[in-house]
Amino acid sequence: MTELPKPKALRAGRDLDRRTKAVHAGIRRSQYGEVSEAMFLTQGFVYESAEAAEQRFLKAGVDEFIYARYGNPTVRMFEERMAALEGAEDAFATASGMAAVNGALVSMLKAGDHVVSSRALFGSCLYILEEILPRFGVEVTFVDGTDLDQWRDAVRPDTRAVFFESVANPTLEVIDIEAVSAVAREVGAKVIVDNVFATPVFSNAIRQGADVVVYSATKHIDGQGRALGGIILGTKEFIRKTVEPYLKHTGGSLSPFTAWLLLKGLETMDLRVRAQCHGAKALARALEEHPKLSRVLYPGLESHPQHELTRRQTGEAGTVLAIDCGSKAAAFALLNALEIWTISNNLGDAKSIATHPATTTHQRLGEEQRAALGITEGLVRLSVGLEAPEDLLADLVAALEGV
Repeated sequence: MTELPKPKALRAGRDLDRRTKAVHAGIRRSQYGEVSEAMFLTQGFVYESAEAAEQRFLKAGVDEFIYARYGNPTVRMFEERMAALEGAEDAFATASGMAAVNGALVSMLKAGDHVVSSRALFGSCLYILEEILPRFGVEVTFVDGTDLDQWRDAVRPDTRAVFFESVANPTLEVIDIEAVSAVAREVGAKVIVDNVFATPVFSNAIRQGADVVVYSATKHIDGQGRALGGIILGTKEFIRKTVEPYLKHTGGSLSPFTAWLLLKGLETMDLRVRAQCHGAKALARALEEHPKLSRVLYPGLESHPQHELTRRQTGEAGTVLAIDCGSKAAAFALLNALEIWTISNNLGDAKSIATHPATTTHQRLGEEQRAALGITEGLVRLSVGLEAPEDLLADLVAALEGV
């Protein structure tokens, strides 16, 4: 098969910046030489002969596809671009971020295996680890992710994987990827990191020891509230021999149209995320001493317990902060008084979003469990968008006046 044309800079193998890779990596061009990535809206592919079909099912080539649930040219462009950004050997795109979390874990685990996980997780991640995995005979031990001694005490010879969010949702605890990875390596466990809050713009997770990185592409990668998507990144062996067989037979693959949207999102992701980080930092600093707030949580603040770790691990503290209004009534009064901020449960969007985790994303957890995680009734998660930070701050300050 004739090699499809690629941008000259990538073909030459130059060491390119992530911002350049986010625009050019993984491009496949048809015979028409289109500039924008082609959208291959097809569920199947045609073979020249019965012999060709047989051969492709035996061993598909790099640019040969069988069925959209197994792979698609547009989806493959997204996978290769994300792998280039993350510094991973390979990737498999999924229908949502939770499909990525589920696929990364379930594809490699069996009855009798042991997993160690940080306790501070997104509600759906907790559901997989607390409800689904134990149902199939996988034992899960939860630890305080910021306490290395707890990780050391929890891992054991039959520990197959450790799992954590590099920055916890919604309390913004930061986990030391390098240190936890070193603990996991002592027993041969795979390190699986949900890296959504770090974003592909600032991620160094694989270089810091992670074996597998998962993203909800719904967040910063799309970044415009249009589509659900996810991706699992790791070694070629893990992706093709463990993840791919599980996902292609259970149906969690990404649609070609969504992959095209995500490719377009990647082109502007670096610019968007850096602007959002700038806004988040400005808001956190302005709100830190506000008399009506009992806490302002943001890893970019010197007051945050993992501030120095954040500087070493990602350099930037992300697009999300959290504030504590003291009570549910005060939090609701704030939310209902906001004019620019949108009340929703997504994050990483171009629009600024305010969320009350205790009654939405983490409502299925018991009161005692939420308290242990630091998810109080007054906690509000703020995902900073692309609006002017001055306008966002004025909206928050005005709303706080009524609290």
